[in-house]
Amino acid sequence: MSNQDQAPQPRQTDRWLEPGKTNLVVIYVLFLASFFIGITGIVGIVLAHLNRGKSEAWLESHYTWVIRTFWIGVVGALVSAVLFVVLIGFLTIFLVAIWIIIRTVVGLQKLTRDEPIDNPQSWLL
Repeated sequence: MSNQDQAPQPRQTDRWLEPGKTNLVVIYVLFLASFFIGITGIVGIVLAHLNRGKSEAWLESHYTWVIRTFWIGVVGALVSAVLFVVLIGFLTIFLVAIWIIIRTVVGLQKLTRDEPIDNPQSWLL
């Protein structure tokens, strides 16, 4: 039997695109990297939306968590941009950034312990 008769094996590196724990780790890391390379957050949210609804319930809580973190963070950043006019935007954008970092780290910690997010709909932690 030659190599041409065998079906191609999926590459191990492709697993990060499939719904699941590895994909979520990539999304969390992309969110953290977005503070240095802005576009990575957009890549992360696209991956989250593409893979939502395709995995186990405890993983779905993480997809909901990262999607809400992204969109609430975007709204917070937009409000902060408007508030730059009255100089309070400098404080609020800093608070939004801290909020995103904390939620991302909490989600990543729970994911590595194979725990679901207790209340993925929450605005807090």
